[in-house]
Amino acid sequence: MATHRFTPTLYYNVIGSLPPALHVADGDTVITETLDAAGYDKHGVHRISGPNPMNGPIFVEGAEPGDSLKVEILSMVPTRDTGFTRSVVASNVVDPQDVRALPASEKVIWQIDREALTTRLAEPVAGLEAFTLPLAPMIGCFGVAPSLGQAISTATSGEFGGNMDYRLLGQGTTIWFPVAAPGALFFLGDCHAVQGDGEIVGTGIETTFEVTVRLSVEKKKTIIWPRGETADDIFTIGNARPLDQALQHATSEMLRWLGSDYGLDKTAASHLLGQVVRYDVGNVFDPAYTMACRVSKSWLTRR
Repeated sequence: MATHRFTPTLYYNVIGSLPPALHVADGDTVITETLDAAGYDKHGVHRISGPNPMNGPIFVEGAEPGDSLKVEILSMVPTRDTGFTRSVVASNVVDPQDVRALPASEKVIWQIDREALTTRLAEPVAGLEAFTLPLAPMIGCFGVAPSLGQAISTATSGEFGGNMDYRLLGQGTTIWFPVAAPGALFFLGDCHAVQGDGEIVGTGIETTFEVTVRLSVEKKKTIIWPRGETADDIFTIGNARPLDQALQHATSEMLRWLGSDYGLDKTAASHLLGQVVRYDVGNVFDPAYTMACRVSKSWLTRR
């Protein structure tokens, strides 16, 4: 298996069937450096406008519609000493009568200590003078070309992945995307140093990373929505608005997965999910919301 160091010459604000920037074989590893969500590189040079510029597309040999693209996130290394967020929660996450009382949302800078792997506000506000967070790197936006030749904005998400902003999509996680175009056409970008559930200020701590992923094709493994696995859990992702529709997509995909890989019929899967499922909010800021349906591996036995 080969390792490719991919340095883009173009970046895209859509995920779609665009000319491949790189061809790789099934099982190859790709190392690439991302821009931040506003299009700035690790040196602070503005390369392209936002939202969420993507590296890619990467054509994976052998991937065909009906297959799944397996993406193993092998490492995420921060490449800049600063990141940014917005300063105030989004208006859609508070009661309507409270919206007028919210302060204006401004861009604020966070300092990143790449040796200690921590981050803190560059200009701490009252009450948060000692507020220091451990880094928890994650990929905010990535996925494969959608069906029907569509090119969809990196501001949103769908069956193909996209701007899901789910905090478990970081180093050590494996995620599967449904292939809808020859070569899968994989895109990657928009990495966060830290982010809470929901991305409720409209950003994570947006910065730049060197990301290493392994790309593999799983033939005739047909899925509808993204699936993921960490050391402890499996999860499925639904992207839609309203939030209950995203939850429905994620739950239906989990029922399919529990049946195909774990031998649980709908009744058995319902008993399991009814008592041990965990629902995580990935994103409630973007046009499509993201919900993850998560189950601990401790309850599961593959069949």
